[in-house]
Amino acid sequence: MQQLNTIPFKKLPSKEERHKLFGSVPPGEKKKPTEKNQMADLQNVKRDFLFDLDVVGVANVKYPVRVLSGQAPFEQTTVGTFTFSSSIPANSKGTNMSRFMELLEQYHQNGFSVSIDELKQFTKDLAIKLEQPDATISVTFPWFYERKAPQTSAAGLNHAEVSISVRYSQHGDYQINVSLNIQITTLCPCSKEISEYSAHNQRGNVTIETELEPGFSNTDGDWKVLLLEAAESNASARLHPILKRPDEKMVTESAYENPRFVEDMVRLIAADLYELPAVMKFHVACRNEESIHMHDAVASVTYDKRNGQG
Repeated sequence: MQQLNTIPFKKLPSKEERHKLFGSVPPGEKKKPTEKNQMADLQNVKRDFLFDLDVVGVANVKYPVRVLSGQAPFEQTTVGTFTFSSSIPANSKGTNMSRFMELLEQYHQNGFSVSIDELKQFTKDLAIKLEQPDATISVTFPWFYERKAPQTSAAGLNHAEVSISVRYSQHGDYQINVSLNIQITTLCPCSKEISEYSAHNQRGNVTIETELEPGFSNTDGDWKVLLLEAAESNASARLHPILKRPDEKMVTESAYENPRFVEDMVRLIAADLYELPAVMKFHVACRNEESIHMHDAVASVTYDKRNGQG
């Protein structure tokens, strides 16, 4: 067997010497207090700082959370991306940033679930902890739900992108905004009408944003399932992770039997949302990735049931 050539190792300086080589210097003389009660607290300075601030907080915070679902799997663990904030008056220099994370960790230790009820309690606790009149929490995460094939019942997981924002004010009022981003199948009615056979279809991306009534609770049902059904039940066909040939036949025929323009999609979904008592205001947008064009087709509708306007 041929022996490999050996390369002699170069003797390196010690780690301390290497650090000095790359710019490290000895610690300077420490003169400032090390005890918290003796340290300056610039954020709590009270003076006229010119303007009230609408939002002060932390963003892009990633933490593990539990998701409760009205559709299997009924409980799952995922990663939530959070934004925490409150307003501050003009006489406050700043906020206590560490308190946002302290409360998040406290909730995490108790098995934080991103349900409406728990997020409402979180914002109230946060406002108290910050000693401010309001607090807001926003979180986004992927929600997985089981989908069975229509004929063989072969099961797999689809997912939708979820966003929740809850704002609490000292008067005990809440503002709850939720959104769901879902993918569906649409088949072109025009293509079906003019072609001797077949019709082109595309995958549509539906975004539903709603404001729920302030008293909405977990006992009112899973809003994620309600919005998912509003989108999928009005599409030409639903998407499935697993399809065998008998399933594919059913899905293809269902799409042919239910052609939808992008305009049709947003109007039909809007009608379902209009009939949901818990929904106060909604915005529905659909984007179809056209299969016979390089461009996308888009449509949207906004409606506020409190005043009958968009």
